[in-house]
Amino acid sequence: MASYVIAHDLGTTGNKATLYDREGKLVGASFHAYETEYAHTGWAEQNPADWWDAVCLSTRRLLSETGVRNNDIACITFSGQMMGAVPLDKEARPLRNAIIWADQRALDQERWIGERVSFEDVYQITGHRLSSSYSLAKILWIRDHQPDIFQATHKFVHAKDCIVARLTGRFVTDPSDASSMNLYDLNSGAWSAMILDAVGLPAALLPELRRSIDVVGEVRAEIAEDIGVAAGTLVVIGGGDGACAAAGAGVIEEGSAYNYVGSSSWIAISTARPVYDPDYRTFTFAHVIPDMVMPTGTMQAAGASYQWTRDQLSLFEKETAERLGISPYELINLEVAQVAPGADGLFFLPYLMGERSPRWNPHARGAFIGLTIRHTRAHMYRAVLEGVTMNLRVILDAFRDQGTQIEAMRLIGGGASGRIWNQIMADVYGMPVHRLAILEEATSMGAALVGGVGVGLYPDFSVIETMNDIAATVTPDQRARATYDKMLPVFNQLYDALAPAYEAIAAL
Repeated sequence: MASYVIAHDLGTTGNKATLYDREGKLVGASFHAYETEYAHTGWAEQNPADWWDAVCLSTRRLLSETGVRNNDIACITFSGQMMGAVPLDKEARPLRNAIIWADQRALDQERWIGERVSFEDVYQITGHRLSSSYSLAKILWIRDHQPDIFQATHKFVHAKDCIVARLTGRFVTDPSDASSMNLYDLNSGAWSAMILDAVGLPAALLPELRRSIDVVGEVRAEIAEDIGVAAGTLVVIGGGDGACAAAGAGVIEEGSAYNYVGSSSWIAISTARPVYDPDYRTFTFAHVIPDMVMPTGTMQAAGASYQWTRDQLSLFEKETAERLGISPYELINLEVAQVAPGADGLFFLPYLMGERSPRWNPHARGAFIGLTIRHTRAHMYRAVLEGVTMNLRVILDAFRDQGTQIEAMRLIGGGASGRIWNQIMADVYGMPVHRLAILEEATSMGAALVGGVGVGLYPDFSVIETMNDIAATVTPDQRARATYDKMLPVFNQLYDALAPAYEAIAAL
């Protein structure tokens, strides 16, 4: 019996192929990068041919390096970047570059949709705000600006679905990716007839909906040699990267939560029903776990704020770390640890790239507020970590305001590795945080979990508890927690006070 799962994670910078055995152990990994094209301000495109090359090259390299035979693969499965638009013809050939999640060109289409479907209806149906970030507006941009391509399109799909179509000849997607399109009805589990009718988009242009764990086809003989696996290898559709990350973090049951900390950061929970925030601070994806959803809030500049601090304020630490052969963050964290919680009244607003959750303000800007002659760079370092974490606390509170009970927070992503930031999170969130053993491969691990369950290699989703166990638990310091509870209202007040100024700055 075949014993391995190959999971591909088609991210923004490249594809990571990972191999897991029947016990859920990570056996090997291979990464292949590709480029993003930014032809105009607000545009972001990738060539699907680059995705295919990355999948083929990383698969062959993975099998070569691990020595696993190609006929010992139980299935191939996928995680992928969400919120894109890839037009395919009937032969699964891309008709143009993919418009990816980061693309913001479709502002006119967003406004046009809003004239036909109310903001409130879109949020209640899809779980998301109406936005040019989502697939619907991008599809309509193609309809408006490239009608020949629109007319030739057989299906509009996402990154992973594009590769699956080429592998199997089947045009399918899963609920998690479908829910990133402004087109999927979270409550009925189907494409929204109301929205499709309002915008005049035929449902026939959308892929078939299948569960994330479903086997949707087999690797076709004519492309098996290209990808390096045996013809007939089963293909499980998998899910969007955010939902796969949730599975890889073990967030598979009602009320469990995780915090991904990378350049951006998000908090997501697992529930049976969508969470609708009256202030629209959060949004809800479908989960890769059948019959579950994933309420989420995503901020723009989390690790990016700390990286900016390293690059702009920490030249001494960078030079010293280079001489010592260590990360500059190790030295920065030592300085942060010398400053008391609250940074002696110094606040940092982490809006270096505008903001999504919880502010939804592209004009928001970063700021240090409360600086005095007594403050040092170490205070500024600590204020950055605290400001990012308090912004995430606002997202967490949006879930709590709707009655969601969260007992602990699981941490994944490269930014989750630092213990001092783990402690700040525990103190600001007011709950234990669990740093997982595998941080940066959690997304591909979630895809592997979905694939393994789909083909019966793993008995159920609970195997994730042994695949990615808790490496460390950090509990709140009650004095620090009390400090942050006092600071949070001031943090929110500072944003509210500066919001008009942000608009004025944007108009300059």
